[in-house]
Amino acid sequence: MTTIQRLLKLPTCDLSDALRKCGVPYGGVLDGIKLWSPEHQRGDTRIAGPAYTVKYVLNSSEDKKVSGHYIDTVPKDHIVFISTPPVVNAVYGGLMSTRAKYLGALGTVCDGLVRDLQDHRDLGFPVFAKGTSTIGPAGAVKVTELNTPVNIQSPRQPELVINPGDFLVGDLDGVVCIPHNLVEKVMTITEEIIQDNEKVAADVKAGMAFQEASQKHRRHK
Repeated sequence: MTTIQRLLKLPTCDLSDALRKCGVPYGGVLDGIKLWSPEHQRGDTRIAGPAYTVKYVLNSSEDKKVSGHYIDTVPKDHIVFISTPPVVNAVYGGLMSTRAKYLGALGTVCDGLVRDLQDHRDLGFPVFAKGTSTIGPAGAVKVTELNTPVNIQSPRQPELVINPGDFLVGDLDGVVCIPHNLVEKVMTITEEIIQDNEKVAADVKAGMAFQEASQKHRRHK
């Protein structure tokens, strides 16, 4: 079974618990990012794969804009991760998903706003974001870096960084980032957490107190 296949079987909540036990800040959760396509916080959509990062900055920045369009550079079997300043503009639209899907991308995670929701949904393409807008990025922001470390644009997570090749996993509960050097350890711990929780649930359903069942079965405190 590949890493992606294993990750697709693991809920983000259990992954977060494992990440916390591995010392990853915030359990790897990406603040405020939710599922918008193919449905808004509904269905069984799950994505997992290595991150291909895109960095937007304000147009007023002296940093040079990349040549061409970033969407044409997205590698197959990766998840597009977009970092952007907190502007009212959407930085990702329907044509981007059209191209990303053709290139074999697994989904998009945007640390900002997106638009053209119906287009993404018609494509059946997974899109996670902080929200939506009607106006595009022109005149407000520009892309200056591709596949480099990027920060999460959240005042609650100023030090959280997404590195190229870190694994992103998204489902109804949100998106988590797993550092690439920890992915095997995190998957193993998560699988153990799930096994233990199933035993806890069985005993609780049979009438055992939650605290007693937890102490009896959980290997990872």
